[in-house]
Amino acid sequence: MNASVVVFPGSNCDRDVLYALGKIAGIPAVPVWHKDPVLPEDTDLVVLPGGFSYGDYLRCGAMAARSPIIQAVREHARRGGLVLGICNGFQVLTEAGLLPGALLANSNLEFICSPCLLKVERSDTPFTNAYPEGTLVQFPIAHHEGLYFLPERELQKLEDNRQVVFRYAAADGSAGAQHSPNGSLNGIAGIVNSSGNVLGLMPHPERASEKLLGGTDGLGMWYSIKSWLEGGAR
Repeated sequence: MNASVVVFPGSNCDRDVLYALGKIAGIPAVPVWHKDPVLPEDTDLVVLPGGFSYGDYLRCGAMAARSPIIQAVREHARRGGLVLGICNGFQVLTEAGLLPGALLANSNLEFICSPCLLKVERSDTPFTNAYPEGTLVQFPIAHHEGLYFLPERELQKLEDNRQVVFRYAAADGSAGAQHSPNGSLNGIAGIVNSSGNVLGLMPHPERASEKLLGGTDGLGMWYSIKSWLEGGAR
């Protein structure tokens, strides 16, 4: 049970993820430089962390998606290995074609940095099995390009396939576009691929993994992954 955290020029959440995985969840994790052509042989989970890879030039994640390591990430995902993209990592996954859609500029055209409530739409994924379905969690967001977009027909297919895992919500449990801080369609905050082994989300669970940081709702994600890798939630 081992994790690899890919580091791009401009990544700034890689150490936070390494700490959450290794020190808090007990999942051995190592950094992997983006120019490496292969992942460590024993990798079970790949994490693409948040930050500003390549300074967000061209489009967020566009240059990182062409780094040498990405082909190894694609192969890892194709074999059924777990891949998690957080914030900029989510943007990279869409640019690399590992997840559908695109992350556009926030509807208010401003950088948003604040805590937000999310509704867990599915509890049967490798990333969310520790959360009862419908649970409300609070993770912080910090992005300028977090508006999830898909053409209408593809968006409906995504919803029909139950690929939405996290949705922006309110304290009363309601969830949807009306609660989206960035204008994301249908209030989408995180999705999985059709196979369920690749997750991308804009909010940061690693920043909600210790009381010192203001909350521990993110722990459920790390424990979900650990349980899955140990075989307890398959």
